[in-house]
Amino acid sequence: MFGRPRDRWDHGPVSTAENPQAFQPEPGATPVTPEDQPLSSRNENRSQRPDSEAFKAFMAGSWAPTDTALPEKAPVADFAARRRRAISEQFPGERLVIPAGPLKVRSNDTDYRFRPHSGFAHLTGLGLDHEPDAVLVMEPVGEGTGDDGGHHTATLYFRELAGRDSSEFYANARYGEFWIGPRMSRAQVSALLALETADLDGLETAVTKDAGVPQIGGISIRLLREVDLNADALVDTSRINTGVDLEKADALDAKLAEALSELRLIKDSYEIEQLQSAVDATVNGFHEVVRQLPRAISHPRGERVVEGAFFTRAREEGNDLGYDTIAASGNNATVLHWIRNNGRVSAGDLLLLDAGVEAESLYTADVTRTLPVNGTYSEVQRRIYSAVLEAADAAFAAAQPGRKFRDIHTAAVTVLAERLNDWGLLPVPLEEVLAPEGQQHRRWMPHGTSHHLGMDVHDCAQARRELYLDGVLTEGMVFTIEPGLYFKNEDLSVPEEYRGIGVRIEDDILMTKDGPVNLSAALPRDADDVEAWMAGIYSPTGE
Repeated sequence: MFGRPRDRWDHGPVSTAENPQAFQPEPGATPVTPEDQPLSSRNENRSQRPDSEAFKAFMAGSWAPTDTALPEKAPVADFAARRRRAISEQFPGERLVIPAGPLKVRSNDTDYRFRPHSGFAHLTGLGLDHEPDAVLVMEPVGEGTGDDGGHHTATLYFRELAGRDSSEFYANARYGEFWIGPRMSRAQVSALLALETADLDGLETAVTKDAGVPQIGGISIRLLREVDLNADALVDTSRINTGVDLEKADALDAKLAEALSELRLIKDSYEIEQLQSAVDATVNGFHEVVRQLPRAISHPRGERVVEGAFFTRAREEGNDLGYDTIAASGNNATVLHWIRNNGRVSAGDLLLLDAGVEAESLYTADVTRTLPVNGTYSEVQRRIYSAVLEAADAAFAAAQPGRKFRDIHTAAVTVLAERLNDWGLLPVPLEEVLAPEGQQHRRWMPHGTSHHLGMDVHDCAQARRELYLDGVLTEGMVFTIEPGLYFKNEDLSVPEEYRGIGVRIEDDILMTKDGPVNLSAALPRDADDVEAWMAGIYSPTGE
């Protein structure tokens, strides 16, 4: 194999629970003392797992047969196949290696819930928490002889569960079925995704065979880097051994990452359906937050009550959160990425809630509303809120097929500058502020107005500037519109009545051939509508 990380792909290191003699010296050597026990095995000191031969024999039998029924092909399978074909067209004759990524440690031996890399999930259709360590290999073949007439055949390499007659079944806390539950077999995954599968033990050969410099008969490899260190090590070792220029190879890998990101700029019908589902669940989460506001007001860490209320919906209706929830009340709403969420939620303040549910397919929503905690905006709060809503509406109007992505932002911040000028807050005339060398109005909104949305909350992040910021708005794009104004308590450049108020309004937008469609329109946006909606859910005064 290729160095120390091999343990993960070779069924994990041997634990002292499986083999108490694993750290003993050879016969005749100096006796082992407690200090000689390797650090890697000491986490087992607490376990007290059984290891007698009688236990092992009893544990290996009397289990009901494993379910081997094959599932029907998933709706995503044909879409994923078309995505693979699109990537195949860009890299004929080259081997493409796309890892899912490994489990990631949160603390000691406790892992985060697994989520595959979005590029891998997009090409395979494998969402949820399936198959850590899996790798998709697209093998170059003769023109027109690949999958769907493409230039490659695709195989998903992953680690199938060990049988119940093996010690891994009960002794491996990371991969054993007794610990983590059942997973699909290779045959079942193949049927579900209409994709060839193979055991992970064969990955090294699949990636390295005939690899090398194309000019002397080798096959060039492109790798989605920095997803799985084992895959990086495997490919880099192969390149070194075959004389491949590593600097040039890095450029090849970067081009693959770019292509995978740009492939997601235009969503297919399956993706749009999943995004709408994620948005719908997110709207339900906002409803739940309003229901819980009375308790949030009475709690010393009311922002955590808000965060928890939304998280409950995310886990009930989706896979998880698409990103850490921003539940920011009062002056915390002026912190753009406030995720500590440890503050109070006080009547009279605004609550800025920026949250999104991630569907089981891994597509996420990204929605923000700024709510009056007591159900009614004050005069100043409403003034600021209305300006932000006007900016959002201007951005929506500018988002038309054929226009540039950057036009959305220009439309929004121009409105904000005009309102700031109306309020007498600009330090120089409006014309000077709007000039490229001015931009003083951005003191109160230093972020952008839009980003693409999909499997990643900031989707398509490796796309080229000319296709993203300077790209043309095209049918099938999904993006956010999210202007805001943020007046911090410490901001002495504005009158005191503005300080401590932060407002953002964010919606998820689908571009169609006829213009933009607001996927999150079911959540009230107008100030009057927000107040009426909140009044219909709870009575903040307790009446």
